Amino acid sequence: MSTRDALRLAEERGYDLVEVAPQANPPVCRLMDYGKYKYEKQKEEKLHKKQRAAAVLKELRFHPNMGEHDFQFKARHAREFILDGHKVKAQVIFKGREILHTEFGEKILKRLIEFLSDVARVEQDIKLEGSSMSVLFAPDKRKIQMLKEQEEKNKQSGGQKSNAEGEEQSRSNEAL
Repeated sequence: MSTRDALRLAEERGYDLVEVAPQANPPVCRLMDYGKYKYEKQKEEKLHKKQRAAAVLKELRFHPNMGEHDFQFKARHAREFILDGHKVKAQVIFKGREILHTEFGEKILKRLIEFLSDVARVEQDIKLEGSSMSVLFAPDKRKIQMLKEQEEKNKQSGGQKSNAEGEEQSRSNEAL
């Protein structure tokens, strides 16, 4: 079809004539609403960008001689990050001669793996990189869903017990 005929046809139908493959012989064109096409592309790119931004890597640093409270504090933060859907990289940083006793760092990371086993899976096992030892956790959606269902059941059964206790207390008050 000639260019003039194609332009006239596009104008009659209320579309734009868009060149799809200019290198082809003859060039390939298409009738389309170009404004709508640009809008949909922009919307799709925005959605992809949003999905990429959701997968954030959070890092936590431990030391081989840290106290119990420090470990618990950071482990709880790791748990919160995982429940929010983020990946977590836990690192044990060795300073100076501490690198001679990597077993302390490995012990800390194994405790963390055990602590997070009900909500996360180990995506990258424990490995020593220079003066740090690290492990990478990813949220396990199936385990998290099961945990939430279990908490919901506990809430429901807890509510029934408190009602029974309330009735028992009101009976004892009536007896007085």
